[in-house]
Amino acid sequence: MLMAAEKGDINTIIGGIAPDWGPFGSLGNEARVMIEVVMAIAILLCLGIAIWGAAKQRIGATALRDTFSAEQGKGLIIAGLTGVFIIGSLGTLFTIVYGMAV
Repeated sequence: MLMAAEKGDINTIIGGIAPDWGPFGSLGNEARVMIEVVMAIAILLCLGIAIWGAAKQRIGATALRDTFSAEQGKGLIIAGLTGVFIIGSLGTLFTIVYGMAV
């Protein structure tokens, strides 16, 4: 009887999906941690912008009846969530671009 998942485990599956740092693979562990910290701070800032935009849209649309504030809030929500998506996928994008260049 042949088992399909005899030698693998969940780390094999997750490790196959995660980027391998591409051109940054030769960096030391400290440099990788610093890059991850900077990216985490940028994601938190983008989430803060999105939350601020949601509050601005909600307050502008209901309490103040200010359509300009509501539209500005929508723009902040979109900008914040787009930033989160872009920063979150930077590792994968770098790996893809580096792989295409090699």
